[in-house]
Amino acid sequence: MQAILALEDGRIFRGHGYGAPGECQGEVVFNTSLTGYQEIATDPSYAGQIVVLTNPQIGNYGTNQADNEAARPYIEGLIVREFSPISSNWRSEQVTDEYMERYSVPVLAEIDTRALVRHLRTHGVMRGVISTVESNPDVLVQKAKSIHKMDGTDLARVVSTKSVYQFDANDPRNQSGDTLLPMAGDRPLLHVVAYDFGIKQNILRMLTREGCRITVVPAETSAEDVLGLKPDGIFLSNGPGDPEPVDYAVRAIRKFMGKVPVFGICLGHQLTGLALGGRTYKLKFGHHGGNHPVRNNATGKVEITAHNHNFAVDPDSINANEVELTHVDLNDQTLEGLRHKTLPLFSVQYHPEAAPGPHDSHYLFRDFRNLMEEWKG
Repeated sequence: MQAILALEDGRIFRGHGYGAPGECQGEVVFNTSLTGYQEIATDPSYAGQIVVLTNPQIGNYGTNQADNEAARPYIEGLIVREFSPISSNWRSEQVTDEYMERYSVPVLAEIDTRALVRHLRTHGVMRGVISTVESNPDVLVQKAKSIHKMDGTDLARVVSTKSVYQFDANDPRNQSGDTLLPMAGDRPLLHVVAYDFGIKQNILRMLTREGCRITVVPAETSAEDVLGLKPDGIFLSNGPGDPEPVDYAVRAIRKFMGKVPVFGICLGHQLTGLALGGRTYKLKFGHHGGNHPVRNNATGKVEITAHNHNFAVDPDSINANEVELTHVDLNDQTLEGLRHKTLPLFSVQYHPEAAPGPHDSHYLFRDFRNLMEEWKG
């Protein structure tokens, strides 16, 4: 079937449609990861977005339930150069085309994704519509212009869990045969309360590998309710949208920081920056991919990291007398990490559980456990 992408500035791309027939809309961003299209599709941080993948062939190793980062895809639509109609991998349980159709995700393929990515890099991310049912580009451009902008939009409360749940090493959502999970009695379990702003399954797996049992709570949970659970530490997850409207989380962070160790990533990092009195701003085309170089200022080493965010913390807005700036992005010098100088609190902008992506930053989960153990005395 024929498909069309219309951007709000009038740029049109025509190609072939896969996945679910119909129409989708959202902010169009690009991701530079070489693999991991299923993890990208099911990352709740992509809510409200259409994702362009720069790797030219997608779908060739199929899909399986073990690689889901959430129960379903959260991307609005997918754009690729070449979409494989078959899968060649022993782990594959379903062809990617059928998987996308099953979850109502339209796929646009057989377009020049290089031209599209260059357009987005030049002009910035913009709203767009993919359609297999409407062929009039003028109609679709007007639809794209009418889409609500990501700026000022709180999507964390939309994707968050609606009820509290538990996750530990025995949870069936942990991949079977994981030899890195802690052995029973190996070390005392630590209790982590994790705020779900759009949390990924592999984050929970990484925390369990460090000997933690996790209570996952909705995004709007109060600081009083969280502290009432008597956690050894509090984790602030990734998530979609603009951090500034998530003011309820900022208020909660201000109440419990200093009372218990806190570790935030991605949206959790941005909310931490706001709680410390900083400001956030929107990036021109965001950071999306599994290959972003970040310098660890403490060691001088460069970590290759996984990213998915459109907003960043302004480093000039952070009080340097209280907060150390620990990591910086080498592509555009944006702030990638911070640590409070006296309180047990640190955060990073990237995704240290690396799903998909390299494993350079897994050590941060070990750092979080060490901080909790030190705090307990």
